Amino acid sequence: MTDPASFDQLDQAAASNGPLLEQLVALLQEQRDWHKLFDARMLKKKAELGLSLSRPPSLSDVPEEHRKAVEETYIAAAREAGQAFLAQNDIPSAWMYFQVIRDPAPVAKALDTLPDKIADFDLLDQLVQIALYSAVHPDKGVRMMLSGHGMCSTLTALDQVLPELNPADRDRCARTVVRALHEELVETLRRIIEERIPLLPPDESLESLIAGRDWLFEGGGFQIDASHLSSVVRLARSIEAPAEELELARQLAVYGSRLDRQLQYGAAAPFSDYYAAHIHFFNVLLGKQADDGLAYFRKQLDAEPDERDKPLLAFVLIDLLMRAGRLDEAVELAATYYVQFGEDGDFSFDDLCAKAGRLDVLKRVRREQGNLVGYAAALLREGSPRRHGDTEGE
Repeated sequence: MTDPASFDQLDQAAASNGPLLEQLVALLQEQRDWHKLFDARMLKKKAELGLSLSRPPSLSDVPEEHRKAVEETYIAAAREAGQAFLAQNDIPSAWMYFQVIRDPAPVAKALDTLPDKIADFDLLDQLVQIALYSAVHPDKGVRMMLSGHGMCSTLTALDQVLPELNPADRDRCARTVVRALHEELVETLRRIIEERIPLLPPDESLESLIAGRDWLFEGGGFQIDASHLSSVVRLARSIEAPAEELELARQLAVYGSRLDRQLQYGAAAPFSDYYAAHIHFFNVLLGKQADDGLAYFRKQLDAEPDERDKPLLAFVLIDLLMRAGRLDEAVELAATYYVQFGEDGDFSFDDLCAKAGRLDVLKRVRREQGNLVGYAAALLREGSPRRHGDTEGE
């Protein structure tokens, strides 16, 4: 409830022809009413410009000739309110203002200072909405969800938002869930094994813990939720090398391959033999038996009987070839299947050809497509690569 004396002070300022709006701003600053302070800043600017005062925060009623000046005040006032709320550790209220001016960085920094475990579940859900679903700090949102809601809810949320995240955020989120599930599984395995074999070495890897211990899997035995394992291994394909978590993901896939077949969930080719395929996938990224791994996916592509499905299998192999640094092979395969799978936000045939130094292939494909604009772009890149955004040699 606003102190009635505040209204009296405004009356006095108006009666004496004093600085009414300056007095209003000072009162709201003193009362730490940051929402109203934002409105007051807008009211003051509109009054100075002789504009309508009926809706102070609105930009819709601002004439075009005054829009720039009012927008500048709007941005400054929103930033002031947002920073004030951050100073009070009120991140949800701060985000209201930083969101409208499209400046997530201060909120991301504030989220980073918070613990992963938030006891207040209403606040937790608000923070996860900002961090993960609004993509302000996705990895922090995943860590908060893991601490507050567990693996199942976190994986469900990640499946919803992952396609909207940029590759770097996908990588960080995938690393987080891989590490969390790996730690959970190792801890469980150690506890079970130590009931039979006390004093296990402290640094036993997941792979060494299960080696030679078939009894762990007898009768359909398992030590982690099979659906969680399947999801995390799939998400781990977003991790870029080099990363310790890729090796952890490989070991999770090795563990999955030991489970009863009924617990090994299927997937579309080339991951129909789910864990075996993922072991090959991670081996390529880790530089382990990379030729064997790439040969596995080539065989899957060649064996696919449905020509309509081949582009999807080819895309997996092209992605692997690019990430393994085998750009020439990636270019040739992409040239074969490019017309069928096209481009998405994470793949550019033009950029692949430029990075591989294979603009000859790009020109050939554009000519075959009858694409004059694409052909001209290739000629420009060929003539002056640095001026047209190419990165070969870097």
